[in-house]
Amino acid sequence: MFKNIVLAVDGSDHAIHAAKIAGDMARTMKSNSLWIVMAYDPIPTYLGEPNIQNAITARLEAAESVVKPVIKAVGKIPGEVRKEILEGPAAEEIIKVAEIRKCDLIIMGSRGLGKLTGLVLGSQSQKVVSHAHCPVLIVR
Repeated sequence: MFKNIVLAVDGSDHAIHAAKIAGDMARTMKSNSLWIVMAYDPIPTYLGEPNIQNAITARLEAAESVVKPVIKAVGKIPGEVRKEILEGPAAEEIIKVAEIRKCDLIIMGSRGLGKLTGLVLGSQSQKVVSHAHCPVLIVR
């Protein structure tokens, strides 16, 4: 049923829990692929060289440190685990990957590392649920 899954992560505890659920789901559904998506805010172009390159390198290293425990939490699945580290608004990038990769399901945590706490559902989760063209599983 769910052969291609997107797992959206941001380094939060909710994202790690979502990764465990995504791994279970991928194993149960015998999924072909699981796309781990991490999006970060755009780096200002006014930084100039070499500052912009240093910022890009730092962001990619930080993203890799977020993705590594997620891959471990997912565990072994029948299909391929792939990652997409992207620059741009998180919800838009998650939806874009799901559409381009023809994914059947998006899995993400209910709340991430956003600046506002105490919300029932995080703003990025709300945007994805509102605009995605496939089912979205929100994990608490």
